[in-house]
Amino acid sequence: MRALSIFLLAAAAAFAADGRNIVDYRISAKLVPKDHAVEGHETLIWHNVSKDEIRELQFHLYMNAFRDAKSTFVREGGRADSRLKDNGWGHIDVKRLEIAGGADLTPAIKFIHPDDDNADDRTVISVALPQPVRAGGSITLDIDFYTKLPHVVARTGYHGTFYMVAQWFPKIGVWETAGDRYSTAGHWNCHQFHAHSEFYADYGRFDVSITTPSEYVVGATGVEQETKAGALPGTATHRFVQADVHEFAWTAQPTCLRITRTFDPAREVTPAELADTARLLGLPQSEVRLTPVEMIILLQPEHAAQTERQFRALRTGIKYFGLWYGAYPYKTITLVDPPHNGMQAGGMEYPTLITGGTSWLDDPYVHSPEGVIVHEFGHQFWYGLVGNNEFEESWLDEGFNTYSTDTILDLAYGAQRLPFRLLSVPLTRFVASPFAPQMDLNRAAYVVDPKVDEMVRNAWQYYSGMSYGVNSYVRPGITLTTLGNILGRQTMARVMRTYHQRWRYRHPTSLDFLKVVNEVSGRDMKWFFDQFVFGSNVVDYGVSDITSEKPEGKKEYESKVRVRRYGEAIVPVELRVRFTDGKFVNREWDGRYRWADFKFTGPAAVAAATVDPDRKILLDVRYANNGRTMKPQARPVMKWTENLVFWAEQLLLAVASIA
Repeated sequence: MRALSIFLLAAAAAFAADGRNIVDYRISAKLVPKDHAVEGHETLIWHNVSKDEIRELQFHLYMNAFRDAKSTFVREGGRADSRLKDNGWGHIDVKRLEIAGGADLTPAIKFIHPDDDNADDRTVISVALPQPVRAGGSITLDIDFYTKLPHVVARTGYHGTFYMVAQWFPKIGVWETAGDRYSTAGHWNCHQFHAHSEFYADYGRFDVSITTPSEYVVGATGVEQETKAGALPGTATHRFVQADVHEFAWTAQPTCLRITRTFDPAREVTPAELADTARLLGLPQSEVRLTPVEMIILLQPEHAAQTERQFRALRTGIKYFGLWYGAYPYKTITLVDPPHNGMQAGGMEYPTLITGGTSWLDDPYVHSPEGVIVHEFGHQFWYGLVGNNEFEESWLDEGFNTYSTDTILDLAYGAQRLPFRLLSVPLTRFVASPFAPQMDLNRAAYVVDPKVDEMVRNAWQYYSGMSYGVNSYVRPGITLTTLGNILGRQTMARVMRTYHQRWRYRHPTSLDFLKVVNEVSGRDMKWFFDQFVFGSNVVDYGVSDITSEKPEGKKEYESKVRVRRYGEAIVPVELRVRFTDGKFVNREWDGRYRWADFKFTGPAAVAAATVDPDRKILLDVRYANNGRTMKPQARPVMKWTENLVFWAEQLLLAVASIA
C-alpha cells in the first residue's frame, strides 16, 4: 500500500503541471446485468490550483436523485413514473472513501443540501479532511462505490439489455476561489440534482476500464485503448482514456450495431468554403482547417435504414461547428441510438459521446432525427469545450447551442416543414409556406409569455419547466440572432469565434461574453445585455398612423408616418416607407421616446410603412403591428394562421427538447 501511495503522489505531482486538467479519475467498473448495477472502484487525484486551504471536499452523488420520491429531483417534478416505482429506482452508495495510504474518511461522509431545505435529498456529500489540502497541493483518494441503475430516466439507466450509464460515479465539485466567475470568497460549487438543470465540473483526465458480458457492445467517452478478456469467464474489459473533459459516460448493449466512418476534411470542406470562412473570421486558412474524426454510431438494428442520414448529421456538426469555432479537438465522437422504450436516454450530451433518438416524425424535412444529432453534437462545443455552469447560467450552453444548431440546420438542410395534421389534412395546406426557419419557430415560443422570467437565473428557480426551456433554449437563440443582426454578420462571427477560443477548457460567465462582444465589436453593448440577458423587458415597435395628402394648390404630397414604442425595451430600429410610385425611403429611429413622426414631401403618396422591415429584431413580440398600409390588405387572416401553427410547432419542440 505504501508503494502504491508513493506512486500515486508522484503521479499527482506530474498531473498538477497540466493547468487545465484539475482532476484525474481512474475508474474500474463492472456491469452486473442481473442486478442492473455497476460495481466500481475509483482512484481520484484532485489538485488545488487555488490559493486557498481546502478543509473539506464535496461530491455529487447524482444517482441518488432516483433513490425515492423524497429527492429534490422528484419533488420538483422529475420523471418518477410507474417504471421507477415498480422496482425501477436507482441509487449510489459509497462503500469506502479513504486517502490513498492514509486515513479512512468514510465515517466523515455527511449528506448536505446546499440549494434547498430538503434533508431527504442525498445527491451531495461533504467530507471533512483531517489535514487541509494546501494551495498548490494535491490529494489522492480511493473510493469503492455501488451504483444501482434506475429504469431509464433523465438520460441514464437501463431498459431491457440496453444500458446508458451516466452520472454514475462520485464526482468531485468545483472549488471556486475569489475572482472565479462571481465568487467573492473561496467555496465549493456543488449543487444538488434538480429536475430542470444539468451539470458543472472541472476538466480532467479519465482512464476508465469497463467490464461487461463479452457479447455486449460498449461505447464510452474517449478513445478505446484495448479490449481484453475479463477476469471472469464470459466477460470482457474495455479501457477508455480521455483528457480535457469534465464528464464520463458509457453505454452497453448486446444487440446494437457498431458502425464506424471517418470524417475526412478534404472531402467534406471545399477550398471555397475554407477560403470564405477564413475571410469571414479574418484568419489565415491554416487556423480554420479541420482534422479527421472517427465517427462511431451504435445503432438499433431496426433503424439501420437511417445509417446514412445519421452519419450525414454527424458530419454536418463536425464541419460547421469546427469551421466557425475551431476544429473539434478530440479523436472520436460516438452517437448512441436508444431503443424503443429507452428514449428517456435520448437527446443528451456527454464529452465525445452523445445520444440521439428516432421519433414518430422520422422525416428529414422536419429535421428528425437530424436536428437532435446536430444539436447534441453542438454541445461538444457549448458545454463540452466551453464549460459554463449549467446550473446557474444555462443559456450559455443551451442558448448558444440553439443559436448555432438552428443556423446550421437551415444552412445544411433548409427550412423546416411543419409536420402537423388536422383531421388527416396537413396544416401546411392552410399557410402561405409549408416551411419555417428555425429561429422563426423559436420566436413563436418566446412570444407566448415573454416576461415571466429573466434569462439568467438558477435553473431550478424558473417559474416553470416551460419557462426554463424558453429562457435556456429559444429566447437565447433569438437574442443572439438579434445581437448578430445589430452587430453585422462578420462581427458576430468573430465575436463567437473569439469567445469560444478564449474560454475553451474554462468556466465563463455572461459578463465574460459581454466583454468579448464589446472588445470585438468596438461598441458598448451593455444596454443590450441589461435589457435582454439580465432583464425581461419586451420589444414592441409598430406603425400607428399614416397620412398622405396633397394640399390645395400644391404639386407634391405631404405625408406623415407615426411610429410607436409599445414595449419597455429600447432598440434602434429602421423604418421603411413605400410610395405609390414604387420607390422606397429608409429612416433610422433611435426608438427611445414612446413615439416619433417622420414627414415626407414628394410627388407620390405613401402606400405603406414598416418598422424593422428586414425582421432583424426577432425579440419584437408583435410583428402584426410592424407594418401599415393606406389601403386594407387581404392577408391578415393568413398571417395569424401561420403564426398559430408556428406556435404549436415550437411549443412541441420545446417540450421534446426538455423532456
